[in-house]
Amino acid sequence: MLPNRMNLKRTTEEQLKKLKGYTGVTPNISARIAFFRSIESDFRYQGQEAKLDGSLVLDKYTWLGETSDVIELVLKMYYPDLDTKEYQQAWAAHVEDGIASLRNYRNLQGFSRSL
Repeated sequence: MLPNRMNLKRTTEEQLKKLKGYTGVTPNISARIAFFRSIESDFRYQGQEAKLDGSLVLDKYTWLGETSDVIELVLKMYYPDLDTKEYQQAWAAHVEDGIASLRNYRNLQGFSRSL
C-alpha cells in the first residue's frame, strides 16, 4: 500500500530535525508520534497534493517501524480509495499536521510529558 521508499515535505523534515536537536528523538520516531497525534486530532487528508521534496528518503520500515501495519490499516480505513502515491501524500499530510503540536518542545522532558 505505502511505497517502499518515502519522504516528506522539506519544511516538515526540517521541523523533525530541529526536534531531534532539542530532544534527541530521531525524525522517524517523531514522525510516527506526529502521525498518531494527527489521527487523534481528527485531521483528514483532503486530497491536496504536496511537493514531497525532503532529502531524507527512507524505506517504509525505517519510517514506520513496528507501527507499519497499524499505520497502513488506519490509512486504509480512513481513505479506502487511494492509490499508493496518494497514500504517501496522506501519510505525509498527517505527519505535517501532527508535528505542529510537537515542534516547539526544547527538551526531552517537556516532549515526553506531552505524550
